[in-house]
Amino acid sequence: MLATFVIGLREGLEAALIVGIIAAFLKKNGRPLRTMWIGVVAAILISIAVGVVLKVVESALPQRQQELMETVIGSVAIFFVTGMVIWMSTHARGLKREIESAAQSALGAGTSRALVVMAFLAVLKEGFETAVFLLATFQASSNTSSAVVGAVLGILCSAAVGFGLYTGGVTLNLGKFFKVTSGFLILIAGGLTVTALRTAHEAGILNAGQGRTADLSWLAPSGSIRSAVFTGVLGIPAYPRLIEVLGWFLYVVPMALIVYWPARHRPNAQQSVRLKLALAAGCAVAAGVLVAVVPTATLRTPDAAPVVDGSGAKAGAIRFESAALTGPGAAERHTLQRVGPRNLNGVKAIHYTARPASAAAPPATLTLAQVSALNGNRLPVGIDPGLNPGPFDAKWQRSEAVDVSTVHGRLYDATRRAHLSVTLSGGGLTTARTLTVSPGANLPSGVSDPGASWTVATSYVDDFGTALSRYASDQDAVKFWGRVAPVGLLVTAAALVVAALRARRRLQPVRSTPSATVGTPSPRSSSNA
Repeated sequence: MLATFVIGLREGLEAALIVGIIAAFLKKNGRPLRTMWIGVVAAILISIAVGVVLKVVESALPQRQQELMETVIGSVAIFFVTGMVIWMSTHARGLKREIESAAQSALGAGTSRALVVMAFLAVLKEGFETAVFLLATFQASSNTSSAVVGAVLGILCSAAVGFGLYTGGVTLNLGKFFKVTSGFLILIAGGLTVTALRTAHEAGILNAGQGRTADLSWLAPSGSIRSAVFTGVLGIPAYPRLIEVLGWFLYVVPMALIVYWPARHRPNAQQSVRLKLALAAGCAVAAGVLVAVVPTATLRTPDAAPVVDGSGAKAGAIRFESAALTGPGAAERHTLQRVGPRNLNGVKAIHYTARPASAAAPPATLTLAQVSALNGNRLPVGIDPGLNPGPFDAKWQRSEAVDVSTVHGRLYDATRRAHLSVTLSGGGLTTARTLTVSPGANLPSGVSDPGASWTVATSYVDDFGTALSRYASDQDAVKFWGRVAPVGLLVTAAALVVAALRARRRLQPVRSTPSATVGTPSPRSSSNA
């Protein structure tokens, strides 16, 4: 409530001052005020409509787009309040004089239309800034209703003060007023900076610097007055993140220095040029240091993945190298063929499969002894040596599938499914019987062991997912600190250099072009004439 009250008071008073001064000039010169008030009311209605439209559009968006729009609105509000504070810090004392001079010039031209347009544009500008600023503050506030009440009270108070200044019943030191309220607005804008950075993260466009830095819950206990001040008014969260702390200090400290640095210690024009160039050099050096020292992101995972069999027992480990899978057996190697991308448990992976090794033709008949060997040296259930002496006709069924998923060239998950069975008929059997061959069975010549089925241990997949999340976070950090931040510093350095060169150009004396001098007659020539 306090934050929105100050915003409404400050922004409303700026508009009220301009309208009051223009109204006084129109009244003094016998011009009607009706047209001016129509323009003022129209500007107010347009400003309210802007705020309503922004809120309606934001509410209709999906959650991610809402967070993105809140970030945009917060950034625009910070831009507005920054420009307002800086401009007022240099023009507050002479604001009334400047407006009166502009009004006098307009009346001197013989028309009051310019003054009406001036009042309309002034109220529209302040109203638009107020709408955006208040909307951003409402979004950051935990109690929207009290924030709205504070804004309304602030605007009403500004209107009352403006009317008092117009009638002469109120005197106000504008310089001190704007200087005091500027400090409060700087803190509010610092809180909006924190909020904008957080909503940018929630929108998925800023993932760097999200580590917690401090626990401020002791400073602002939930439900306390201090919490209302620090969290509700100043926008400082109980658990600020690194990027939020940096953003707050990088905004509040320079703005406070610009507004409150003692006038007698401010640099003169030449010193200002040198200061801007020095700051530009510092920004460029900082950009170079960031590019040089920020390391590249690395995905840290084990070289081998443990596998388990169907019972969950450990069955060794496998490795992925050069489109081939080795293990878990010492001589086991599978040549992989890339299938394409796949989404596995929300992870974007590359899918590989292995072709089964070609095998020799298996025997078409089996003796009773061979059948017993296939079943672990015991006869299968349902086969009687007296009734089913063999030999049996054998029809073999063999299948093998290796399924591999990799992420960033590292093994993420893999599964091997192997199956060998034989269907027996004849040899005294009245009906065909199917026998599943277990791994390690005594196989006849021409039949190779299918090997065991296995899958990568769940613990490895879970650990890989954790490492992958950490790697994505590291990539975001590297992109921000190693690319975005240096580019921002270089842009800032370029802007400072341009500003310094323009200021230096203004300092250079204007060279006057030599003009032809007209000789005056000398006293002697005059007398001779």
